[in-house]
Amino acid sequence: MNSIKPVAAIFLAAAFPWLASANENVFAPVEKAVRGRTKSEVRWAQEMETREESQARVRALLKRPLAISGAVQVALLNNPSLQALFEEVGLSYADVREARTLANPEADLAIKFPDRAPASPKYEWGIAQSFLNLLMIPLRSRVARDQLAAAQLRVAGEVVKLVSETKAAFYTVQADQALLARLQTMQDGNAAGLQLMQKLHEAGNVPDLSLMREQATYSQGRLDIARAEADGREHREKLNRLLGVWGRDTDWKLAGDLPPIPDAAPAMHGLETLAMTNRFDLGAARAQLESTVHALGLEKTFRFIGVLDFGIVGETEPDKTNLLGPSLRLELPIFNQGQAKIARGEAQLRMAHRKFEQLAIQIRSEVREQRDRLISKRDMARFYRDEILPTRRRITEETLSQYNAMLVGAFETFQARKEDMEAERGLIEATRDYWITRAELEGSVGGDLDAAPRSSASAISQNKTVKPTTISKK
Repeated sequence: MNSIKPVAAIFLAAAFPWLASANENVFAPVEKAVRGRTKSEVRWAQEMETREESQARVRALLKRPLAISGAVQVALLNNPSLQALFEEVGLSYADVREARTLANPEADLAIKFPDRAPASPKYEWGIAQSFLNLLMIPLRSRVARDQLAAAQLRVAGEVVKLVSETKAAFYTVQADQALLARLQTMQDGNAAGLQLMQKLHEAGNVPDLSLMREQATYSQGRLDIARAEADGREHREKLNRLLGVWGRDTDWKLAGDLPPIPDAAPAMHGLETLAMTNRFDLGAARAQLESTVHALGLEKTFRFIGVLDFGIVGETEPDKTNLLGPSLRLELPIFNQGQAKIARGEAQLRMAHRKFEQLAIQIRSEVREQRDRLISKRDMARFYRDEILPTRRRITEETLSQYNAMLVGAFETFQARKEDMEAERGLIEATRDYWITRAELEGSVGGDLDAAPRSSASAISQNKTVKPTTISKK
């Protein structure tokens, strides 16, 4: 009896190869796809050992000054919502294994006691196996694999989205730090101007109105600093949530300042094509559409076969006579021929098709919008850098020269320096807006702006794309 089990296992593995692979690494395609798009590593912490390794790496990154690449890596390893989202892959793979699994056989047993002699009971028993379940395994497995591919693509898309959000939050915190430094420098100038104005007012050289204006300017500067500090704390907490850190881990320090605007403009041609091939959510919608097509095909193929069971039945008569023979149970498709299931499947197919089309339209529009915004933000930042700020600095230098020559007063010099600092503040804000918009555009196209198009479907699975144009009424 023990020698039969290995033989049966080998037979099933040879006859149904989809039953053999029960422990494949279904998260590996997600890891590979994310690494190719973000240059960062993502892990699914299913075991405590993996989780501890990720935590150790996160703490090592947080101990050093945090650069943008480090912030992205911390978010990918440590964000709890992302780890929860990875379980979608596990749930989908459980459905794949369920689809590959044979249904258990059913056993019936009945004992009938006579009401007169002979008093021996009558035994009836039967064992049956659903043959329909066996026939449907390949198609059900294919539908489940499509659903798994869709889940993998959705997860990869959420990872890219998290990378974009983390970059935008990081640039915002960098800009807050730079803006606060500029505001504090401006406030030092306001304090010096107010002190000088008070001395001149005490000497009777300036009227009360001039002193009140200078006091109002100083007070407004204090308010701007307080607002900037509050915004900085708020933006830092948003980044903390994306990084998934708390407690002492929130004491990280930034590495470096906000990067300057690059001289070379990013490639703006073919971004729509890049998005249509790179976006994982579009690939997920495509896989979902393919799954719906295969599910509808499954319903149509077995619409007339509701039940198909083969088995063995036996009886033991009171006179000890044993009866044994085959059994067949099937459902006669007289009233229900699967019309409702097919109608439901066709409606789901049309719905999936329209959702896929709408998502493609939305992605194209989103990319165009983000592209135009990026061009505008870059032009504004470059105008501040190349025109406004140099002009303000020349005005400040010329005013200082005239002050040294006693051609202008100290207040003109303070005002020129204040306008110079306002220009620096405008450059910081414009540069911040550029990098945030660029991060959002990277999320919209599904990866690096300078990368070559890579099919999101091929990054996860080798399934072919199904483009439904008509729906059969068979």
